[in-house]
Amino acid sequence: MAVRRLQFFTIVVCALALIPSGAHLAALPNKIDLPQGDYFIVQGIYQGWAILGMLWPLALLLNGALAYLLRRQRRAFRFAVLATLCYALMLAIFFLWTFPANEATGNWSFAPAEWEELRWQWEASHAVNTLLSLLALCSATASALAWRPQEMDPAEEA
Repeated sequence: MAVRRLQFFTIVVCALALIPSGAHLAALPNKIDLPQGDYFIVQGIYQGWAILGMLWPLALLLNGALAYLLRRQRRAFRFAVLATLCYALMLAIFFLWTFPANEATGNWSFAPAEWEELRWQWEASHAVNTLLSLLALCSATASALAWRPQEMDPAEEA
């Protein structure tokens, strides 16, 4: 069934998207109070992680597609919409707070005068996005569990 395959792929992408977010949150207590030099060195471990950011728009699209396909099943639809909204909010948070901090510091290669404020902005935005990513994964999974194949029109299953 096409819906089940899409649900599976969506849950996998949501789970993969949680990994880097969770890593940021797990590292936060160990690095938030580091002195500037040490903090900037530690931030270097994230070089190349931008490619993982592509998981968020992909998860947004997949959950949106599921919401559309499941629109006649209120419970499954609502969970899919919630997951979609989580990823939309995550992207908004990224572009409003995380990305500007990256830009202001040259991806943490130089320290502007307000680097400590930018550190808090960067860390807090990642922490919030981790929680949203977890909520999105749970919602996508709940949507799949709530889905009832017998309630689908045959044309929608193709």
